[in-house]
Amino acid sequence: MAAGGARRARRLLVPALALLLLLQSARPAKALENGLALTPPMGWLHWERFLCQTDCSQDPRRCISEKLFMQMADLMVSEGWRDVGYQYLCIDDCWMAPTRDMQGRLQPDPKRFPSGMAKLADYVHSKGLKLGIYADVGNKTCAGFPGSYGYYELDAETFASWGVDLLKFDGCHSDTVDLLVGGYKTMSRALNKTGRSIVYSCEWPLYQKSLQKPNYTEIKQYCNYWRNFDDIYDAWSSVRNTLDWTSLHQDNLTSIAGPGGWNDPDMLVIGNFGLSWDQQITQMALWAMMAAPLLMSNDLRHISPASKALLQNKEVIAINQDPLGKQGYRITKDHNGFELWERPLSGGAYAIAIVNRQEIGGPQAYRFFLAFLGNGLACNPACSIQQILPTSRNLGLHNWISFLKVFVNPTGTILLKTVLIEEKHSLGIL
Repeated sequence: MAAGGARRARRLLVPALALLLLLQSARPAKALENGLALTPPMGWLHWERFLCQTDCSQDPRRCISEKLFMQMADLMVSEGWRDVGYQYLCIDDCWMAPTRDMQGRLQPDPKRFPSGMAKLADYVHSKGLKLGIYADVGNKTCAGFPGSYGYYELDAETFASWGVDLLKFDGCHSDTVDLLVGGYKTMSRALNKTGRSIVYSCEWPLYQKSLQKPNYTEIKQYCNYWRNFDDIYDAWSSVRNTLDWTSLHQDNLTSIAGPGGWNDPDMLVIGNFGLSWDQQITQMALWAMMAAPLLMSNDLRHISPASKALLQNKEVIAINQDPLGKQGYRITKDHNGFELWERPLSGGAYAIAIVNRQEIGGPQAYRFFLAFLGNGLACNPACSIQQILPTSRNLGLHNWISFLKVFVNPTGTILLKTVLIEEKHSLGIL
């Protein structure tokens, strides 16, 4: 490119630099000091797919029971899920008996979990997996089972004695800030007091935002990951709304995320019923970009080979699990419905996602300037670019003042990775 073209390229960078500098220069907040979740947790969670089915006589295959979780544990091993990083097998709401026992302890439903939670944990651990469980900061869970209010330390001791490795702590029936915030803090301290390593998943900001603005610096000191937005549904509108909310609030969210503490946009619904193939790609790609926990909610007994391959894509998982721990963010959104996202990775690499938000027509072309990426550093002086989704292919070598053109399906995403090339190797690149 001529000198005049280079000067024009630099001028084009100016509007985006302020946002990028703000997002990348913020100091990471101090994380919960339990040494856990240094990368986003990965696993399986029953809620979106299986909800609160408790009638095992009428629907034994969907019933929330020890049999369901043992089957999923078996499949996580035999079908390769554990080997690519999915290690947490998580129980959500509706596992409990209607009342506590005579000592005030939570107890599993005796018909659906006849062996008890300790035995289930032993089974899960024997498979090289970890067990997650669910409770609530209020006096009832969202489905009406016993909550932990007034029993925080006892419940933490109970979970530790069973061998639980992760607690999802919901926020239903927490009508005051003092109950909500105090309860989440108390349970965090109680879990650490047990001496067992238990990842702590909280929904503190999701419920607090209706009462007052959440303090994310404080939240990260007590929780390993936290929900911010509505429950995910098996529908494109739900995934789309989650992405919109996240990008709208990204200035607050990206600066707080990092090793030990992550923003949780909720479950992966890939392999279910509501998303097209391109929309499944978009959810997987953007959850990787957002450094989100990868917690599938699907039926591993019935999942298509394509969805399985997408969820087990090692290149996408590597982006999600990148040890630098930076959350990605949206750089631009244009009037044609295209969004450009980037995520800094270790070693000077970047993940790039181009999302076509149009819901009509066919594949559309998107052309973007590589100097926009990474404050102009991602391809300066040159980089190699690998397309990861929807298919893997090498896009070759590029320099920082060149353009890249891709075609993206409606509601679909192209996921790329740039790797910086040293200047001595970049001579002659067009």
